[in-house]
Amino acid sequence: MESTRQKMIKLLANNRTGYISGQELSRQLSVSRTAIWKHMKELEKDGYIIEAAPKKGYRIIDFPDKVSQNTLRWGLNTTWAGQELFHYNQVASTQEIAHKLAAEGHPHGTLVVADEQVKGKGRMARPWHSQKKDGIWMSLLLRPDLPPVQAPQITLLAATVLAKAIASASQVEPQIKWPNDLLINHKKMAGILTEMQAEQDQIQYVVLGMGININQDPGKFPDEIKKKATSLRQETGETWNITWLIQLILETFENTYEQFVHEGFGTVKKTWEQYGYKIGEQVTISTMRKTWEATLLGIEADGALLVKGIDGREEKLYSAEIHWGEGGYNADA
Repeated sequence: MESTRQKMIKLLANNRTGYISGQELSRQLSVSRTAIWKHMKELEKDGYIIEAAPKKGYRIIDFPDKVSQNTLRWGLNTTWAGQELFHYNQVASTQEIAHKLAAEGHPHGTLVVADEQVKGKGRMARPWHSQKKDGIWMSLLLRPDLPPVQAPQITLLAATVLAKAIASASQVEPQIKWPNDLLINHKKMAGILTEMQAEQDQIQYVVLGMGININQDPGKFPDEIKKKATSLRQETGETWNITWLIQLILETFENTYEQFVHEGFGTVKKTWEQYGYKIGEQVTISTMRKTWEATLLGIEADGALLVKGIDGREEKLYSAEIHWGEGGYNADA
């Protein structure tokens, strides 16, 4: 259910070119004029510049360049994705908070965003460098009506969402390294972590974590990942508005997810393979049992990577290390 503040932000956003009277806000929100004034003061504390003109009402004339609950809600064009959201300056992990919110019964689409994570993690519990205010560190709570076997499809879907959103915003063409990394110019700029709570035949909830490098300079990455990591700023030479990018990702996610629910995995699979890194190319693959040369063919509906060995035999992989390039670059997949 929308709060009074959320409703007021929507009304102000829909009247950006003109004033909306305190009386009209009071009428539509069913609160007193004094309550309206208090909400305006809270927005000013958040960095909004509000003009209050006698006999005209209120209008927003400038917006804060910061991430907050208010700025994220301002102009967010979704039905459920991010409509309930929690913003923090610093957390151990947005995943941990999202799991707690899920256990408390918060709805599908609940979003947790942090300016900084001090214990961010990726796949296989690897640490994720989450520098303050330089990236997007967020977790989205989903309650899909799906059996657990289809959970990997959500990770693959999320990867296509990030690729599409970054491509449309920047004209940079990212690629997806199976199953959950976004690369630009062969360097990692985003990762996805999907964690699930389920019963035998039904997913109770999914927490979809996304870490996206946005405004880091090359020198801000730790030495151990400098050669492997990049950011949108590093690739474009521009500084990006993180609030706007989060909104773009949420809107793209909601549209893509709804299409997936109604049409199935086919479109997601096709899009993933369009962005797929090294798809159609030969690489070296290592598992605990063997190392061999194979061509990456695409993905399967269960999230597996489909490869074809030099002997022509096709195989589905669920865990492997992929090597390529002169330096023998390793991609733990």
